[in-house]
This record gives sequence, C-alpha cells and structure tokens, in this order.
Amino acid sequence: MTNQSSDPIHHVRTPRAAKALAAATVLVSIALTGCNDHAAQTRATLVRTTIVQPRDRQAAITLTGEVQARFRADLSFRVSGRVIARTVDVGAHVNEGDVLARLDPAEQQADVDAATAAVASAEAQLRVAKATFERQKALIASGFTTRTVYDQAQEGLRTAEGVLEAAKAQLGTSREALGYTVLRAEADGVITARNLEVGQIVPAAQPVFSLAQDGERDAVFEVYESVFLGQTDSRCVTLALVSDPGVTATGEMREISPAIDAKSSTIRVKVSIENPAAALTLGSAVSGTVKAKAQKEIALPWSALMAAGRRPAVWTVDPKTQTASLKPVTVGAYEAGQVLIKAGLEPGERVVVDGGKLLSVGQSVTEDGGQS
Repeated sequence: MTNQSSDPIHHVRTPRAAKALAAATVLVSIALTGCNDHAAQTRATLVRTTIVQPRDRQAAITLTGEVQARFRADLSFRVSGRVIARTVDVGAHVNEGDVLARLDPAEQQADVDAATAAVASAEAQLRVAKATFERQKALIASGFTTRTVYDQAQEGLRTAEGVLEAAKAQLGTSREALGYTVLRAEADGVITARNLEVGQIVPAAQPVFSLAQDGERDAVFEVYESVFLGQTDSRCVTLALVSDPGVTATGEMREISPAIDAKSSTIRVKVSIENPAAALTLGSAVSGTVKAKAQKEIALPWSALMAAGRRPAVWTVDPKTQTASLKPVTVGAYEAGQVLIKAGLEPGERVVVDGGKLLSVGQSVTEDGGQS
C-alpha cells in the first residue's frame, strides 16, 4: 500500500518569480512617491506679487468753466415809457456815454414845461412880494404903517422865496427825468443781453441791457462739493482754452460761493485771470487745473483688490512660510487701472497682484519669475 502525506502544500518561489515581485514593489513605491509630489505641487498656488513701495503722488483736478467779466451791470431806465429807438444789440462794444436806447419823452417834456411855467410864476410873485416889503419897510420907518402890516409883508416875501425855490427844484427834477428817457452806457464794455424792442412799454428799473465791462476777467467754474474735501497745493489755477489748448493763462481763486446751488449741488468758484490773452474772449470755454498736495500713497493694480467681509483687502505673502493671508486695507481713491491704498499696508510687504482669486487663508504660494 502506498502511504499519502497529510502536510499542507508548500508553494515554491522560483528566482524568476521573486524578481517579478520585487520589480512590482518598486513600481508601486515610485508611483506613490510621484502622487505625493504631485499633491504637494497642487497645494502650492502660483501667483504674481509685488513689493509695497509708497511713492509721492500729486493728484490734479481739471474742470471746465467760462470766461466772464469781473464787473457786470444790468442797465435800466429810471423812468417808464415807450421805446422809440434802440441803437445797439448783443455783442456790440460800447464806450462810456454811448446812447443805447431812447424812450418817448413827451410826458417828461410836458413836466419840464409845467415846471418852467411854475418857476416863472414864482419869480413874478417874488417880485411883487419884494416890492410890497420894501414899501412897508419905508412906511414903518416914517411911521405911516403899522407893525402888523409890516410883518405880513415880510412874511409874504419869505413865502414867495420859498415857493420859487420849490419851483426851481421841481424844474430840476423834471429835467433829470427828461434826461432819463435816454439810456447811456455807464462804462466801456460789451453788451451781453438785451430785453427790449422798439415800441415796447418798459417800466422803470426793469433791466433791459447787460453790460460786461472791459478790463479784468474771471474764469467761473461750477465745482462739486466733494472737490473741497481734499487739500490743494495752492490757490493757483492753470487755465487753457478748450478750443485751442495752446492758449494758456494762470489764475488765482478769488471767490468761493458760501452757498451750494440747490439745483446742481455745485459751488461757484471765480478765478481771476492774470494778463488774459486776446483769445480768451467773453463766453470762451476754458479748462482749469488745480493740483492737490503731494501725499505718500501705495498704488496697486485693480487685480490686487479683494474683500474681507464688507471691507476691501489684499492678499499678502509671508516671506518665511510662503503662505498667504488676507489683510484689510483702506482705499484712498479709485483710478483707471489702479487703486490707491491709504492705510493697512507697510513698506516692504509683498502683495499678490495676480492669482489671488484662487487663494485661501494659510495656503502655500509659489511666486513666478515675474515678481517685482
């Protein structure tokens, strides 16, 4: 009988199988190591950064205004009446004393005639009163009249003198009123507005012409209130003609309106023009530029600005750990292509300017070769 063994079966590994197993183990290790390296590289985000360097910055504000006369007068008749003549129109240059318009003088001439007659009558009454007084004066010296009659003659003389003075005053007033029917220019200048026509009835003191006087000129600007929140470097303003920027001038702010216009919410600012060129005529559009005081500011591109809750913030990189952190900042101003940081950053800090949208707090970063 043949005996069968009950021992478990032993698998014999050949040298070839052992080599295959060893090779497989090495491949698995290499694969795992490669996965770990890839994961590590994925966690480090590639960003572009810049080093914060404050710089002196001087902002400039440019607005458009209009050239106006320093002194302007609204001309009107001092008496009412019907216009019978108009000798000038808008844009005409006039000299002091030139006739601008005339009223029908019939009513005023009648008043002059009446006042002249009243003067003549008063003079006649004065002659009679004077003769009466002289006669009573002679009679009382001889004792042929009473004191009462003498006093009455003297009083009549004084009354006649008063009546004559009043008549002369009325005649002067009537002659002045007659002169007021002619409207004359009060100074050399340019007519900028006209509000009457021939045949029109105009009341006294109603403005009918506007006269911009020759001489000093102002550039007038309507400025928004927010402009005054900043501090300007000086009261000096650089002016340029809008239609021809080559025509320039300098000016100085001489008047700032204390009230805000209710309709436009602006403040009127008048700038005196020093030695205005001939091209800076009345009504010309000019641009005025004023510079603000130089300030230390940090300028960053728009792409650097993020948000921490409701506050603006930027990503900063710790140079030791190469990790990102979100830092709130205070924005001073927004400009085309860049944002000005007023507070929150220190000189020398490294700020992420590109790639910040993919970052989270504490995340490792890798800076590319374009860092500044």
